Amino acid sequence: MLKVRFFSLIREALDCEELDLEYAPELITLEEVKSHLISKGGDLWQEALRQPNVVHALNHRVVEPSHPISDGDEIAFFPPMTGG
Repeated sequence: MLKVRFFSLIREALDCEELDLEYAPELITLEEVKSHLISKGGDLWQEALRQPNVVHALNHRVVEPSHPISDGDEIAFFPPMTGG
């Protein structure tokens, strides 16, 4: 099982804070998980998750979308942070 969490503007756009996703061997990378969620969720999910510079995190660590995943991982998507 994968735990998928959404933060900030992405959470608000999807009206979803987190969901559990059954792990499948074909879901090898974070990008593939994102594509799977978009295929199931439609245009709203496409718009929210395909924004430029979406930050991808795996087990509380920022990683590239091509990073491999494993069963039991926690995945998070959030918009880029700004400082000031």
